Amino acid sequence: ANDGLVSTASLMIGVAAAGKTDFLVTAGLAGISAGAMSMAVGEYVSVRSQNDIEESDRLLEIQHLAIDPDGELQELKQIYVDRGLTPELAEQVANAMHENDALTAHLRDELGQHPHTKARPIQAAIASAASFTLGGVIPFLGAFAPTLGAKAWSIVGFTLVGLLFTGILSARTAGSKVLKPTIRVMLGGCAGMAITAGIGQLAHISGI
Repeated sequence: ANDGLVSTASLMIGVAAAGKTDFLVTAGLAGISAGAMSMAVGEYVSVRSQNDIEESDRLLEIQHLAIDPDGELQELKQIYVDRGLTPELAEQVANAMHENDALTAHLRDELGQHPHTKARPIQAAIASAASFTLGGVIPFLGAFAPTLGAKAWSIVGFTLVGLLFTGILSARTAGSKVLKPTIRVMLGGCAGMAITAGIGQLAHISGI
């Protein structure tokens, strides 16, 4: 959502500073659409790669269990010892795990793979695109102000409100103090808008 806010607002401010007000709404829509698709594709590829790594690890663990089951049993025992169990209890637990489902035990306790944390690329892609779009819509509303000056300030105003909200929400979600993370988010957004406004102004002056 923060990416959607900053990139869309910066794009539209840059266009407004260049004096291309006729294209402001189009630029906003294009920025939201392109950004959402970029986020979705990037997230899908990233999470899908994580799926591939997990599957590769699973196949490798199957091979290890087939080739050296005793060595894998000792490896699992050592994992439990490192977590605080006595060697005797660790051996009992490892034996029980191997008798029940050795592969699942190794995937969980050796590699940290859990069914409830399995990477879901399509879900991640949809969530990223939706969040980006939600963030991008907020500054886009400023494009419907009646005059150029009003449009620019409306975009900035809507964006600051959105940044304030996302800063507070991210801080609350992380369980940290609200002030510093929120200020950091807002300053970053302001810097992005200021830089693109400067570039747009240079384009306007040079007649690009």
